[in-house]
Amino acid sequence: MFRHKGKNRTHKHNLRLAAILSFIAGMVNTSGVLSIKTLTTNVTGHFAFFAEELVKKSYSTAFIFLLYILFFLLGAFVSNMLVEITSRIKPRISHALPMLIEIMILTMIGLYGSSSGMTGYEYCFIACTLLFAMGMQNALVTKISQSTVRTTHLTGLFTDLGIELSQLFFYREIQERQKLNKSIFLRFVIIAFFFIGCVLDGFLYQAWQLKTLLLAAGCLTLALFYDTIRYRYYITIRKFR
Repeated sequence: MFRHKGKNRTHKHNLRLAAILSFIAGMVNTSGVLSIKTLTTNVTGHFAFFAEELVKKSYSTAFIFLLYILFFLLGAFVSNMLVEITSRIKPRISHALPMLIEIMILTMIGLYGSSSGMTGYEYCFIACTLLFAMGMQNALVTKISQSTVRTTHLTGLFTDLGIELSQLFFYREIQERQKLNKSIFLRFVIIAFFFIGCVLDGFLYQAWQLKTLLLAAGCLTLALFYDTIRYRYYITIRKFR
């Protein structure tokens, strides 16, 4: 689901990619809200808070929200840079480095274990780090799926879903209808797994607090290993044919 690109990429690859990464984004989203009362998977709300603090002339607080925005941007920038550089050397594993960095970030924050007793600087550090990780994930998913899948926020997704649902009343040709149905199903998968991740993290957070991010890191690690093992399996099968 991570290695296939262009014509070799199928709807099933996108479904697997969407399911696992939207689930992880959902967990990160809830962890951020419950631990530091901050959105950590997208920056839409942070622009509003940034503008509000500027109007109130609370420049230090406005600067913090600006940092949040810039760290998400930086994550997307770094992710694509790593993919582009690695793809010139070993294109089959161009996705691996951004994923490993995200795993390290989620593990590091998860090891904090508790949101109690943290200082304002620690809150800011956690928010910036998680936003950086989600910027990396969003850029990686967008790059791999050729802008078909996005997993860290749902605003654009619901817009696309609304458009496609309305098109059901107008698309009559079988091929158009099939393509549209696949796209709608993909949107529902992303929404469903993001929601599952949010809810599961909400329940687990009561006992684990930030350690729930260790589960998210574990899921991402399993996805990386699954993709590698599956790829090697098919390569081995082809050699014996």
